[in-house]
Amino acid sequence: MAQGQNRPDADLPALPRLGGRRSSYRERVADALRAALIAGELRPGEVYSAPSLAARFGVSATPVREAMLDLVKEGLVATVPNKGFRVTAVSDKQLDEYTHIRALIEIPTVAALARTADRVSLEALRPAAREIVGAAAAGDLIAYVEADTRFHLGLLALAGNAHLVEVVADLRGRSRLYGLTALVQAGRLLASAEEHLQLLDALLERDEKAVHAIMTRHLGHVRSLWAEGTAHD
Repeated sequence: MAQGQNRPDADLPALPRLGGRRSSYRERVADALRAALIAGELRPGEVYSAPSLAARFGVSATPVREAMLDLVKEGLVATVPNKGFRVTAVSDKQLDEYTHIRALIEIPTVAALARTADRVSLEALRPAAREIVGAAAAGDLIAYVEADTRFHLGLLALAGNAHLVEVVADLRGRSRLYGLTALVQAGRLLASAEEHLQLLDALLERDEKAVHAIMTRHLGHVRSLWAEGTAHD
């Protein structure tokens, strides 16, 4: 991946303002920042200051700075003394490796849920699936990634293996989907978003073969359709 050039904070993308009753603004901010990183809204090599990001969240700089320090520990950003935080680059090889590991874990795990997951738990994920579709239709990439993360981790949690969920959460956080903007502009992100509803329906129908096929296609988008912004499936 080519390193981005520094740009003024005024050019930062609009991030969601925080509201409602949350136990930790720091956690909420960290989640939104991860989503912005994954979606490519915060670009590799560029430096962002905590105060400028905080203004877009509608909170003080303190929870933003703390959240960014959490992301430093995860290797997603690096501190730049007296300036802020630089987004770390991820190579194509790394992205391929992350996607490969995710496929090895997620496809068989989710396919098996067609036999084991109860209907109530599956239906509980439908609101998140609809949020993904709504965010795709609105072109809100950060909301898309946040809802997509909640859906997939919530689905994997039904397998009852907390460590598996942690591993996938880490891999998702390290990934980058730079092609999302191009997909929105081409009107193709909505089709990918609707796969989440198709996946739920296949699970509820106990169609393990269909679930396996949908998951395989969906994860394939991560490194083809999504990551590169190409127009092929």
